[in-house]
Formats: sequence, structure tokens, C-alpha cells
Amino acid sequence: MGEFELIRNFFAAAPCAQGGEGVALGIGDDCALLAVSPGEQLAISTDTLVAGVHFADPCDPFLLGQRSLAVAVSDLAAMGATPVAFTLALTLPTVTADWLQSYARGLNLMAQGCGVALVGGDTTRGPLSLTMTVFGRVPSGQALVRSGAQPGDLVCVGGELGNAAGALPLVLGQRTAEPSIADPLLAHYWSPQPQLALGRALRGKATSALDISDGLLADCGHLALASKVGVQVEQSKLPVSAPLVAFLGQAGAQEAALSGGDDYVLAFTLPSVELPGLLADGWPIHVVGRVVSGQGVTLLDADGRDITPQTRGYQHFRETT
Repeated sequence: MGEFELIRNFFAAAPCAQGGEGVALGIGDDCALLAVSPGEQLAISTDTLVAGVHFADPCDPFLLGQRSLAVAVSDLAAMGATPVAFTLALTLPTVTADWLQSYARGLNLMAQGCGVALVGGDTTRGPLSLTMTVFGRVPSGQALVRSGAQPGDLVCVGGELGNAAGALPLVLGQRTAEPSIADPLLAHYWSPQPQLALGRALRGKATSALDISDGLLADCGHLALASKVGVQVEQSKLPVSAPLVAFLGQAGAQEAALSGGDDYVLAFTLPSVELPGLLADGWPIHVVGRVVSGQGVTLLDADGRDITPQTRGYQHFRETT
């Protein structure tokens, strides 16, 4: 099967490739054309997933289709943006119709759930990898960024932490668990739901934000560095799920929440005056710490003692000696 036939059969014909709001021209020309309304800015982000690094190989292509798009769209949520479109660069060692059909089905399911249209991309031969570029729109000057946190702000997260990290032994076949425990953990790993509505609700309220991909401590470190402040995280306030605690124990669940990564839950800083209104509106916000003067991230135990671990999250390139 040639490149253009592959694109036509599995991607151009998908429901998510039929255009949508903000898409002036989709698949079929040398470029797609996106229309951004006056008073809006275009938010753009790119993520690459490599087999054996970011996902198990082999794995279920239907689940991979969902995950590969979700982790990219989560960046739009972190900016408070509304999704518009995405492109897919797909590198494949071989062309297998069943694999492609299943992957495209999962991709389409997530795309339609997020309201984002496939508008182009590329295919080539090589080790399996997927690169997504996502495009969103946000009112000018209202995007959530990492650099606005102020001392006194609350440090908050938009949901339970650690489920995806807890699922990893299940994904890799290292452990098994009862469905009541395994299913919710695996669902969070393979089908994370970008917190798009929460991101939009935080516009004009949160002082900084990002999505948690490398672990809470590591990503709070990114906020602290960009905002030139310190962040204190309280271990006793970490929101962890009952299935995660049942699978890893309380200490293991807390470690997964702090350093495991792949949560794709929003972490953000918020003036305390903004919290009651957001909670009253039903947003699943958990306060896990506060912003202080200084620099870096400190983990505190229930007695206020510094118990910051040396390794704080996932790193693609570790220093070697």
C-alpha cells in the first residue's frame, strides 16, 4: 500500500478529518488552512511518542490511537485553549491494514471527544513513532502560562494523581490485579481525558498552569522556575484513588502521585480568593500546597518537615558521569 492510499483509506476518510469550526481547508493540499477569529491567538504544541520509550511495543493500536492524541491535546487544556485541529506524522516499520484501522479508530474516538479535526500530516517508514501537532484558539491575552505564580497562591491539581504510573506494571505485564482495581488505572493510562473545560474555566483566575506529564514534583519545578518562586507541596494533601492505594499501598500511591508522571491532569496556582467560586461550580480541584518566595520545590510531611526526594520525576535525558 502506497503512502497516499494509506492516508486516503485510514485517515482522510475518518469522521475527524471532515473539517470543523476554524478549519478552512483540511487534508488534500500542501498545507491546511486554519481560520482564527479577530481577538484570538493560535496555540500550538507538538508531542512525539516513540515505541519502547513512551508506550509498550507491541500494544493495542486502538488504545494507542486514543493516548497519542490525548497527551497532545492536554497541552491545549493547560493553556486554556479550545482545540481546533491537529496533524499526525506517523512512522511505521511495516504497513499492516488491521493495525492502521484499529489505530485510526482509536484516534478518531479521541478526536471527536475533544472536538479537534485532523487536517494533515505525513507517513514514512522506520521505527514506530507518532508525532502530533495540535492547534487551538484562545482569547488574546488570556492564555494560561507557567510564569505568573505569586507567593501566597495556592498550588492546585484538577484531579487524582498517580493512576497512570500505577497502571504501568499492568501495561508491561509485570503484575495483574482484579478488574475493579486494574480497569480504572488502565483507563487513565490509555485514555486520559484532557481537562479542556477546566482549563477554560481557569482563564482570568489561575496565575500559572501546566499539565502533569513528568510527575507533580518535576512539573511544579517547571512552574517555580518560570515564575521565579518556590513551591511547597504537602504530602498529606495528595489526591490518590482507592484503586491506586489498593494496588500499590498508601506509600506507593503517594510516590506514584509525586513522581510517576503521565497524569495529564492540570496543575495550577490560584489566588485563594478564586477557590470558593470554582469549587461551587463543581470543578474537582484539590489544594496540594502553596507558592512561597524563593526557588525550587519542597515536599513537606504532615509535620512540616522537608522530605524532598532526590529524583522528582521522569527525565528523557539523565546526566551520566
